[in-house]
Amino acid sequence: MRRLIGYTIFWIAIGILAGLFIQDLFWSIMLILGLLLAAYNLFCCGK
Repeated sequence: MRRLIGYTIFWIAIGILAGLFIQDLFWSIMLILGLLLAAYNLFCCGK
C-alpha cells in the first residue's frame, strides 16, 4: 500500500510540474481529459 501511495504522489507532483509549464488553458484541459480517460481505461477496463 505504501508503494501505491508513493507512486500516486509522484505522479501528482509530475502533474503539478507539467501544469507550471503549460500556461495555455486549452492544452491543460486537453491533457487532463486525456489522462482521465487513460486512467479510467486502465483502472476499470483492464483485464
